Amino acid sequence: MAVCEVCNNDYEMAFEVRAGDAVHIFDSLECAAQRIAPTCGNCDCRILGHGLQADGRFFCCANCARRQGVAQLVDHA
Repeated sequence: MAVCEVCNNDYEMAFEVRAGDAVHIFDSLECAAQRIAPTCGNCDCRILGHGLQADGRFFCCANCARRQGVAQLVDHA
């Protein structure tokens, strides 16, 4: 069994996520999202879908980007 690096649960169905040179062990997608999903630069929500990026900053939507002065981004639906 493997131990989740977020919640320390020792779980027989834990899984690995490889990102660059790092290897992460999680017991759920929730823990994986808490550790590796980016957060919105305006509202701090976790970005789990198609977010937006400008100048190294991530946003969950164009509205949040505009609130931070990034007017050129648009949502893709």
